[in-house]
Amino acid sequence: MATTEAEIKEQKAVAMTEEEEQLKVDMKEEVVTKEEKQNGKEEEVVKEDKEEEVKMEVELSTGVKFPVKVSDGKQLDAMGVRKKRVTLLNVTVYGFGIYGDNDKLTELLKSKFEKAPEQPTKELYETVIDSDVGLMVRLVIVFPGLTMNMVRKNFDEVLGGVLKKLNGAPEDFEVAKRLMGEATDGIKLSSGSVIEITRLPGYTLQTKVKDEVISTVESELLCRAYFHLYLGEDPFDKNAKEKFGASLLSLF
Repeated sequence: MATTEAEIKEQKAVAMTEEEEQLKVDMKEEVVTKEEKQNGKEEEVVKEDKEEEVKMEVELSTGVKFPVKVSDGKQLDAMGVRKKRVTLLNVTVYGFGIYGDNDKLTELLKSKFEKAPEQPTKELYETVIDSDVGLMVRLVIVFPGLTMNMVRKNFDEVLGGVLKKLNGAPEDFEVAKRLMGEATDGIKLSSGSVIEITRLPGYTLQTKVKDEVISTVESELLCRAYFHLYLGEDPFDKNAKEKFGASLLSLF
């Protein structure tokens, strides 16, 4: 039986429809493949970002590791050790890393100095100490028997000494006692516990213990006194201060 012209046209239409449907399927598969590749690239980027975030430097005398960059963008500019004399021994209490907002530090230094000094100077350190630029000191506990009351007492003593040199008023000494907030021995410290003390805008010191904010104190004099402990004339670790000074010079 001969195929009519109408039947031939209908068969061609069906064939074209099938080809179009297959073409749509192929295009969808291609789009999905491209999206998967793109997602794969995005995952790789995220993975690379995470790897960058966990890059660490080691403070050699303690073995404490510090991230080279923290989540808010501050960069590790120096590492050191806090030692305290107990009877006849120098006990290592904690390792520390000093982090800075290096973009802001660069702006600050270039606004104060026409050119970089040959060596870090007292004026260079004091420019940073007296400023409102973001700085953070991360303390990683090394001494296993340390308690929060011991930490509080130590900071009360050393900050009190610096405040005297800076001609602090009686009320400034009371403000200094708020640095460790209401933290008590209920917060257990062990080797590896982290305390972060950060200078925020508005001459504000924020203290975190084990990622928990325990105090936020607004005081320009307290900010200056605190960073004198690490960058002043009698720092906890002279080598760390010198490393920080070298980092400052590299910003010019």
